[in-house]
Amino acid sequence: MYLDFISRIVANTIRLASVTAIALALLFVFFPNSSYSAEKPVMKPETADINSDAKRAKELLERAISYYQEKQDMALAAFTRQSEFTQEDLYVYVINTKGIMLASGGSSAALIGRDVSAMRDAEGKLFFREILDTAKSKGFGTVEYRWLNRLDRKTERKITYFQKVGELIIAVGYYIPRASADQAKAMLNRASDAVKNDFKSAFKSFGDLNGKFIEDDLYVFVIGIEDMHFRAHGANPRLVGTDARTLTDPNGKPIIQLMINMIKSKGQGELDYSWRNPVTNKIEKKHTFVRKVGNYLVGVGYYIR
Repeated sequence: MYLDFISRIVANTIRLASVTAIALALLFVFFPNSSYSAEKPVMKPETADINSDAKRAKELLERAISYYQEKQDMALAAFTRQSEFTQEDLYVYVINTKGIMLASGGSSAALIGRDVSAMRDAEGKLFFREILDTAKSKGFGTVEYRWLNRLDRKTERKITYFQKVGELIIAVGYYIPRASADQAKAMLNRASDAVKNDFKSAFKSFGDLNGKFIEDDLYVFVIGIEDMHFRAHGANPRLVGTDARTLTDPNGKPIIQLMINMIKSKGQGELDYSWRNPVTNKIEKKHTFVRKVGNYLVGVGYYIR
């Protein structure tokens, strides 16, 4: 009798587990966003913005391809004029497999009818040639380069998606005017090494517009720890030699004093405040990383959209 009792308990337990498993399975199928679903990673603000822009660009490219397949060459006129294929900073452009620009809803409209295969971007990259070669070998792809953003009239990083359709290549790209936290940290590492190796040469290079320490909204600034005077500032060279102690953000936050306090106690730190973005020319939220390098405070920050 005891064994029969145990058997019944086991059997009931198995049936209950089966019912529970089935219920959970149905819950996942019909309510995938419920609290029982696998937890999704939380994206950082800058990552979410980039993903949103990338999605918009891909969606516009898909619509442009479908429209061209339906209208053929008549679609080129629609891509060039202000239409549904021009959305704020997004637009469609088309080149043929020989490198001739056939249509553009953006600043590259001035290139229509010209061979752009040997054209370089602001950093000397043969990006159109890369598009042509990749489209020929794979049929589609992605390219990153620097191009004029017609909204703010500044040259910015751009990522473009493209696809070969017959003898044409249809493309849509989006701009990345704001750097990420990882990019800011990487620049701080490079800047710190430069100061260690030759601080005088480093200070000069931090203000070079054509150098490697000014990238879109990223730049380096350096302050002497003892006298608290600027030694370098990539966005505003006029600050070099001035006393940084009285500098505050638009809200009156004593940002330099707080940074100095951080590196004196910990050797490094991070600070949030408001500051003018040299790319957008607007006051924006900024997150800056600072580090003690010898007798200097070296800092690099990125702007948060």
